[in-house]
Amino acid sequence: MQAIYEKFGEEKVNKFKKVIDELKNVDGSLIAVMNEAQEIFGYLPIEVQQFISEEMNVPLTEIFGIATFYSRFTLKPSGKYKIGLCLGTACYVKGSAMVLEKLKEKLGISVGDVTSDGKFSLEATRCLGACGLAPVMMINGEVFGRLTPDDVDDILKKFD
Repeated sequence: MQAIYEKFGEEKVNKFKKVIDELKNVDGSLIAVMNEAQEIFGYLPIEVQQFISEEMNVPLTEIFGIATFYSRFTLKPSGKYKIGLCLGTACYVKGSAMVLEKLKEKLGISVGDVTSDGKFSLEATRCLGACGLAPVMMINGEVFGRLTPDDVDDILKKFD
């Protein structure tokens, strides 16, 4: 239990403990608690999952199963700027794989990773719902379309 305090600090953990105390006796509240944990901590590392398990008296395997089933939850931290590049059919046909390679090269990370400074995380998505702008990338909700690998440098500079 001490590990969560060491990793996130007393303030965040106490804030989360208050959420658990309010919801732990409410039937079906596990996903709501996990959602709040995701909001407070930014992701669901093992320390947070163990804390939920102990506080709510729920098997850790159940929590892990939910965390890995729903795409809403992540077991890794995200960067300050979350890059989602569409690799769906329309985007892929229009060259999103080349844009992805350029992003990986510029950021020095692979899909699913975070830059060492915590600034950017990179995810491959399926459809972002903007097929007419293919290939498409989204950074923290901002859409960038009709991309080429040459666009990557200028786009990333906007987030410096």
